[in-house]
Amino acid sequence: MASPPPFLLLLLLLLALFSPLNPRSRAAKLPFHPEDILPLLPRQLSWPLLNALRRPVDLLPTFVGAASASNGSLEWKGACFYESTAWMEFHNKTGSEFGGGTLHIKVSKAHSWTCMDIYVFATPYRVTWDYYFLSREHTFEFKEWEGKAEFEYVKSRGVSIFLMQAGMLGTLQALWDVFPLFSNNWWGEKSNIGFLKKHMGATFEQRPQPWVTNISIDDIHTGDFLAISKIRGRWGGFETLEKWVSGAYAGHTAVCLKDSEGKLWVGESGHDNEQGEDIIAVLPWDEWWEFELNKDDSNPHIALLPLHPDMRAKFNETAAWEYALSMNGKPYGYHNMLFSWIDTIDANYPPPLDAHVVASVMTVWNQIQPAYAANILNEALNKRLGTEGLDLPELLVETETRGSSFAELLTIPEQDDWVYSDGKSASCVAFVLEIYKAAGLFDPISSSIQVTEFTIKDAYSLRFFENNSSRLPEWCNDGDGVELPFCQIRGRYRMELPGYNTVDPYPHMNEMCPSLPPKYSRPSDC
Repeated sequence: MASPPPFLLLLLLLLALFSPLNPRSRAAKLPFHPEDILPLLPRQLSWPLLNALRRPVDLLPTFVGAASASNGSLEWKGACFYESTAWMEFHNKTGSEFGGGTLHIKVSKAHSWTCMDIYVFATPYRVTWDYYFLSREHTFEFKEWEGKAEFEYVKSRGVSIFLMQAGMLGTLQALWDVFPLFSNNWWGEKSNIGFLKKHMGATFEQRPQPWVTNISIDDIHTGDFLAISKIRGRWGGFETLEKWVSGAYAGHTAVCLKDSEGKLWVGESGHDNEQGEDIIAVLPWDEWWEFELNKDDSNPHIALLPLHPDMRAKFNETAAWEYALSMNGKPYGYHNMLFSWIDTIDANYPPPLDAHVVASVMTVWNQIQPAYAANILNEALNKRLGTEGLDLPELLVETETRGSSFAELLTIPEQDDWVYSDGKSASCVAFVLEIYKAAGLFDPISSSIQVTEFTIKDAYSLRFFENNSSRLPEWCNDGDGVELPFCQIRGRYRMELPGYNTVDPYPHMNEMCPSLPPKYSRPSDC
């Protein structure tokens, strides 16, 4: 079928928005909704409008509830159908030991004739989806339960239902917004900058050249902190999302170490080795700096955060080196990466993200890449439950059996002394802070500090760093008319670290902190 002329589509859109038939002014229902036809308009017209209406977070499904046979019907307002209900019915059409079930979804009162609702259905053992275009009762068949565990779970807890709030077109638009974050080109860089400006209020003011500082390594000391922000490519996209959920204005960290002969090294968790694995490594400064200058295609922006003289005097270099070398070559700390961000049941997730969505996503990963899911989540959850060897579905069932929830389980603080199957686990920021902890910077309260609970923002907010600009190296921010409290040594855009060097350590620090955008407000003693 031929496409309608562009001017006709534009006319329909204008009529929908401004005519007396607009549903905001009359009860009559339009045969279409403006957003439903936007993608049919010329791209130069439709895309700016869609961008204004949709955000990358629209990719996230919203948990509406769990449909079970024992608790009656579940009711909610859909994105398309304003009256939606669901209930579960068990059957045994296949004659199997535990049978299957039918999920009934009844939808009505659509806001237009062209909209649809997309749903994701999940149990700890499966994730699937469906969409509904017609106003009537629909059914979704679970032919057979995976076994007794899934049967018992659904019987008592039901099937979790998630709504894609943006609908089909909004979801596609959100994908269009998120995809370029991971592109390793100017488009990706522009997208990451735009995302961080929009969702975090970052400024990205351009610095005067040169954008690389002529460093004297004689002015760099053991314990000096390296804050790194990548803005394009795979790591750029990942860091952008990490910054958004945690409130950090840097996405990676490392630490400087000098040996007894005065040679400068960099300790880093997240170094790519020759096999393409992310590991913890202690590298010569020259090798690390050469890579960041000439081989890192993520356009890294790097700031050196010198320690305060009092902290430097307190720093036990022998203990720091001992810890760093004990971790050299170990895998990156995927086990505790997630838990530094999640401290609360509902005050760390940017809406509509929540613990239900995390469980659903990890259930998908558990099916696609079981080893990856085990590495990033399963072992850590077993630690929290005091169990061993349970996979994700078993962990979810065990948590519910104990009268708790997955949301509560995620908030249990990580312990620095936990040992995983591949040894102690340390993400990039945990590795730096473990060195600080070994060096005595958290004394005398180090036993009540779990640095694996710290985000990157928590780390650079510590009152450990130089607070007198006159003591910064002469080359620090050379040529930049804006005086920063730290030394930016690479990057076109001026780095921001809100809250830098403002928080003194306290017992059980950062174990119960909220982190909701865009303000990321937190109590002083969380």
